[in-house]
Parts: sequence; C-alpha cells; structure tokens
Amino acid sequence: MDQGHIRNFCIIAHIDHGKSTLADRLLELTGTVEKRQMRAQILDKMELEQERGITIKLAPVRMKYKNYELNLIDTPGHVDFSYEVSRSLEAVEGAILVVDASQGIQAQTLANVYLALAAELKIIPVLNKIDLPAADVERVSAEVVSLLGCKKDDILLVSAKTGQGVEDLLEKLITEVPAPAGQADAPTRALIFDSYYDDYRGVILYLRVVDGQINKNSGIHMLATKSDGVALEVGSLNPEMMPSASLKAGEIGYIVTNLKTTRSGRVGDTVTLSGQKVEPLAGYKDVQPFVYAGFFPESNQNYQALKDAVERLSLSDSALQYAPENSPVLGFGFRLGFLGLLHMDIVRERLEREYDLELIITNPSTDYQVKLTAGNEIDIKSAAELPDVSQVAEIREPWIKGEIVAPGNYVGVVLQLIATARGRQKHIGYVDAQLAVIDFEAPLANLLTDFYDQLKSITSGYGSFNYELADYRTEDLVRLDFYVAGDRVDALSIMVHKTEAERVARSAVAKLKEVIPRQQFKVALQAAIGGKFIAREDISAFRKDVTIGLYVGDVSRKKKVLAKQKRGKERMKRFGRVDIPAEAFAVMLKRD
Repeated sequence: MDQGHIRNFCIIAHIDHGKSTLADRLLELTGTVEKRQMRAQILDKMELEQERGITIKLAPVRMKYKNYELNLIDTPGHVDFSYEVSRSLEAVEGAILVVDASQGIQAQTLANVYLALAAELKIIPVLNKIDLPAADVERVSAEVVSLLGCKKDDILLVSAKTGQGVEDLLEKLITEVPAPAGQADAPTRALIFDSYYDDYRGVILYLRVVDGQINKNSGIHMLATKSDGVALEVGSLNPEMMPSASLKAGEIGYIVTNLKTTRSGRVGDTVTLSGQKVEPLAGYKDVQPFVYAGFFPESNQNYQALKDAVERLSLSDSALQYAPENSPVLGFGFRLGFLGLLHMDIVRERLEREYDLELIITNPSTDYQVKLTAGNEIDIKSAAELPDVSQVAEIREPWIKGEIVAPGNYVGVVLQLIATARGRQKHIGYVDAQLAVIDFEAPLANLLTDFYDQLKSITSGYGSFNYELADYRTEDLVRLDFYVAGDRVDALSIMVHKTEAERVARSAVAKLKEVIPRQQFKVALQAAIGGKFIAREDISAFRKDVTIGLYVGDVSRKKKVLAKQKRGKERMKRFGRVDIPAEAFAVMLKRD
C-alpha cells in the first residue's frame, strides 16, 4: 500500500482504563473480525491475560478502513510492563491516550504521556467510559487539558463498551496521525519490536519496516547479533497471521524465520537484506531487572525441566533474566530477574501452568553494590552472596524516583506511608483542585512486598503509583539470617536497614512459626545479625501422654517414664531434621 495511506498508532493508558476494549471496538467497526468471532479482549490471547483482565504482552493488528491501512499496537497498562509500552512507541507515529472518565488521570497515564512525548508522537486524547453513571466528563477533561496543553474540543468522548464515538476516533486517526516517512527505494531497514519462539514454526519476529521492503524467502541479516537467516514467510496480523508476498516501507507485520533462538533476532535489532550495507536504527536501551528471586523445583529431578522452561520463557519475555543458583537446602535452581512483583507473579504462574512445574520461590530481593575493603566492587543479587562483614567497606542499595497520584484529601496518609518506607517526599503538585501528584524517593527494597497494597488501602483504592530506578546509595545495611532448630538457612536470609532489623526479624520469625509444622521435639526459630540473635520464637513439640496405663499412685514410675521420654526427645532433637515447607521461603510476602 502507498505510504500516504498507512497510519501506525498504539493505545496507551493506565491499567484498566479500557485499552483492550477500545481495540475490540476498532476491530469490530473496521470489519477486521466478524461479529460471530468477536469476544472480549480479543488481542489478549494469553490465558492469564483473559483471567486477570490485564494486558501483559503488546499485540499488533492490521485493520482496513476507507482505503487506509491502520496498524494498531495494544499495550499493557501496569508499571511492570512499561518496557513493552516503550517498545511499541518506537514502531508508530501516533498514540491514542485513553483516560477513564470516572477515575481521571492516574500515575501510569502520566508515565505513558512522558514516553509518548519523548518519542515525538502525535497524541490523540480520548475520554473512555462516558456511559458510566460515575463519569465526570468536565472534571477529567480539565485534567487532560492541563496535562497535554490541548483544547477541550480536541478530546474525543468515547464509550468503548457501546461503541459510541469510536467512528469519530477512526476519522481523527486518519486526519491527524502522520503517515510513515520511510523511503521505499532505499536499502531495507526494519526494527524488531517483539519476538517469540513457536514450537512448530521456530522464531517469529514482529517488526516495523522503516525503509525498503522484505519479500518472502529473502535472505535477512541482523546488524547487532550478526545473524543470518531466511524470511520463510512474511505477512500481517489481522489479528491472526495473514501471509503476503512482501512487507513494504511503513508497514508493521511479522516474519517467520529459520533462526534457532530469539537470541539471534533480538528485540531492538535492525533487520536488513543479506549483502546490503546500512546504518542501524536507534533500537532500545537494555532493560535492567531490579527484583530478583530464587526459583527451585520441589524435586531436584525436575531441574532440567525448569531449565528448559525458563529458557523458553525468556525467548518471549526479553525483560526476564536468569542465572543458575545452588542452595544447600533447596538444591539446584535459578535466580531470576524481574521488572516488578507482578512480573514475577506472571512468570511463576506461567511456569507452573504451561510447563507443569512445582516450584519453591524464595523471598524477592533487589541487587546491591558492595565495595570490599580490598578496593574492588561486586554486585550481589541475594543476601546469601554477601561476603564476610570484615571484607565489606560499604553497601549501596537501589533507590527509585516514584510518583503517586491520589485525591488531595489523602496526601497526609500517603506522606506517612512514604516515611514508613524510609522514603523522602520531594514535591507535591496538583493536576486540578482535587488531584495531587506526589514525587518522592525511596529505597526499592522497602517497596517490594506490600507498598502498593498499602497505598490502595489507605487511599480507598484511588491512589496509583509509578516509579523508575534513580541511583544506588550507601546505607547502613545488614544481613539478617534465620536459624531453624539451630541450623542457618541461607535461602531465608535477607538484607535490611539496621534501624529496621529488629522489627523485620520479629515479624519474620512470627510468620515462620505459622508455616513450619510442629515436630516431635521443640524447634527454635531465631533471627540473627552476625553472631547476635535479635528475635526468637519456639514451636512446641507434639506431646504424647506416655503415662496412660500406669498405676496413678506410683509417682516414681511416672517420673521414670517421663524422664525416658525427655531423653528420647533430646536425642531426636540432635539428629532430627526439620522439613521446611515451600511457603516458608516466601514468608516476607505473607500478608499480616
């Protein structure tokens, strides 16, 4: 198709503001999907996406409308998947900014607007859910005008559920989103914005052709990885794969390749034709995970199955990083790196469902930079890797720049919550009279477990939260170890600030007492910093009444039997082993 008739755009919004429902209406109105095949969230193909009602993976689709080719990329809304959003923005010229007419501007709305402005996209503001009784069009329109500096008339009023106003949106896309500016007769350059491994077809690349064209069966070359392959099939997603003879400049589509691993066709790489010399496209910055957790199979026999599953999963999830790990208690496993706790939860569930694995997952932690007395520096991703205290000169932990959006009357309790997480409030601004934006800094480790849940709780569900990594700062951090029946369990060790160590230790041993089952002997649960114990709980032993059947008047006989039982329990305590259940290793995630 002529480039002047191509429009590439994506939909961006805060989580649950109606991106996927709007995509459904666009597909329905353009006749891309027949009415009998329509279902809710048609672009959310993953079972987990449909169950949770959230978008996890970006999804491209091509539509035809009034002699125009519309290429849409539906994006996730959760902060953990903002990397997927940033990739989508690089492949398009326009963005539909969806704002819920009842909730208004939220934290991820702001974050996505900043990303779209940085990518120099044409932003089309849309107020969705105007059919809801709670919709406040005037207030939310004023928020959008204040945020974008646009006119009130520029904001489209839409109900993605009923289809009201969606046709006006299609017209505006055609008139306002610029056509692609690539050169059809130049050497071929295409940007890979997603890739995955198909069991039957091999590596499939989603890409945007910037210059030139890619024909079926053409030889292709990846500039960054220096890999060569063949485009066995090219085409578009409508939303199912639709093969064609070629992909031309300005178009978005897919290539089925003969590559063996997606490492060969990395996201952000530039694809060209074999033998052509071209300058690479800008690509994407490498994503750095900042939440780490140990994943171990319940039985060591399943280690190879876990290894294969993690490798497969990392092919379709470029943000997932992994390295082998060995624990004396849990055996062989992997330390996986994530972009947040939801990302970790999704990966865990996919491993359990799609690969039928029983997993033990350790407490999530972040990475730390450790300067040794010898002068060199090391990175550690778990407390168990921390060297002896005598060798450590200083420990630096990651801090984040955060942004909380909440109604103005909740500002006081939000500031209190930030303070309890060792955070520092930097600035308070107001989108309008009711909505406050609080900028703050805080150590990432203190936000890992239940900060978001607490925020939702204290703001009656109205607060939203967005963050990015700021820097690493030297803090007074210590390693908190846990002992079960006198044995130190390295897999339970965590890094904490010295001022919080006792509170965290008492809370953790109390939670461990709930999950570790009683034994035939008394079990001591202790928390220690170095050689100093700072918290303890005891799990009492099962008690069998061995005096049943004795003549009650014979006190000496009763004492002998009880003494014998006591000696037996002492012996059992020396040689007995406490089996620690899987849930104990994620005890810090357990809600109070």
